[in-house]
Amino acid sequence: MTLTNSYLIKVFEQVQKRNPNEPEFHQVVAEVLKSLEPVVERRPDIVKAGVIERIVEPERQIIFRVSWVDDKGQVQVNRGFRIQFNSAIGPYKGGIRLHPSVNASILKFLGFEQIFKNSLTGMPIGGGKGGADFDPKGKSDLEIMRFCQSFMTELSKHIGPDTDVPAGDIGTGAREVGYMYGQYKRLQNEFTGVFTGKGLTYGGSLVRTEATGYGLCYFTEKMLAEKNLSFNGQTVVISGSGNVAIYATEKATQLGAKVIALSDSGGYIVDHNGIDLGMVKKIKLVERQRIHEYVKRVPNSSYYEGCRGIWNTKCDIALPCATQNEIDKSSAEALVRNGVIAVAEGANMPSTPDAIETFLSNGVLFGPAKAANAGGVATSALEMAQNSARLSWTFEEVDNKLKGIMANIYKTASTVAKDYGAEGNLTAGANIAGFLKIAEAMMAHGVAY
Repeated sequence: MTLTNSYLIKVFEQVQKRNPNEPEFHQVVAEVLKSLEPVVERRPDIVKAGVIERIVEPERQIIFRVSWVDDKGQVQVNRGFRIQFNSAIGPYKGGIRLHPSVNASILKFLGFEQIFKNSLTGMPIGGGKGGADFDPKGKSDLEIMRFCQSFMTELSKHIGPDTDVPAGDIGTGAREVGYMYGQYKRLQNEFTGVFTGKGLTYGGSLVRTEATGYGLCYFTEKMLAEKNLSFNGQTVVISGSGNVAIYATEKATQLGAKVIALSDSGGYIVDHNGIDLGMVKKIKLVERQRIHEYVKRVPNSSYYEGCRGIWNTKCDIALPCATQNEIDKSSAEALVRNGVIAVAEGANMPSTPDAIETFLSNGVLFGPAKAANAGGVATSALEMAQNSARLSWTFEEVDNKLKGIMANIYKTASTVAKDYGAEGNLTAGANIAGFLKIAEAMMAHGVAY
């Protein structure tokens, strides 16, 4: 994925110079800039306005100390972040990731992706991301509460319903969102829609838990339909076993597919009879156990150490829903050899550039993350709308809106790709479509944006 446009090469070199030792951020910027080469040639006004130089630089980067006390009375210190990347079309919107791997590079990559993903939804939301190098695993509820309250004590100074609206992400589920939102409400003395993914009893939206997984399948369904295909009768491998993977499994099964594999960071399970989703929900959502527990309870299933091996499992459709760069070139080649017909990303940037090129060059249908997994943030925006209007929509109402949004995202990415000479390349189409909407807003606002 080599840049050929001299102007974009200079932009990318400046990004590397300003952000040294941040490989994840460099990777996502390079991918987007490559897609924008035909835009630069067609739209000199965008170049003249310096939009691309501005869009690769976050509007604000906040780094702060998070001090909390563990159950032994010992003071622990973590580092918190909020990257407020772009607010040209609305308040910053993006999740809070709690994981030991969290650093500025990962959050800038996620925040940059979020700009275009949020733009594609058609909702008035900008892009941002945040988190901390805190690991919720192995912590008690009280330890997690203390951390979340300390984290929000600082973050609350920088967010608001019309400024920046965080949500959950890896490590930040309903429990963590509840603690963070409760602390925000306590500090600000107001009940607002400043956080999404809230519980249903205090402003949350139906379908929000299922949204990313369901939306991924709705997008994939549209992608398959273009080739007169569907989920019905297909074998599906899904990485991960969190909310996205679980509800992608649920929806794919409802659409007639058989999901045969899931994973976590330790390894993966294969059940050729079809994953028992009720058992997975019990293990992962209720008991908070590791995925290997599945084989102890479901006969004729298998567990394999090492999560990357899951892509050697023969399937028709692959839905990576775990983490960034989980599918490299060799994994992509294994999927192609085994006859995969479609890959759609439920996680953020789970396929490396070489893997994406392998899929595209072999005629595999490919749905990029910023389009395929936008259902979560789209439903978050619907939660924001309900909060603002003090309304609560039914499951069917929200699900129908989600389905329509995902269909529009697919249509937009497909149409724009064709218009810019990259028919069938949904990565290029999604990047260009998301970018153009933001670029027009930035130019309308003047150089301050």
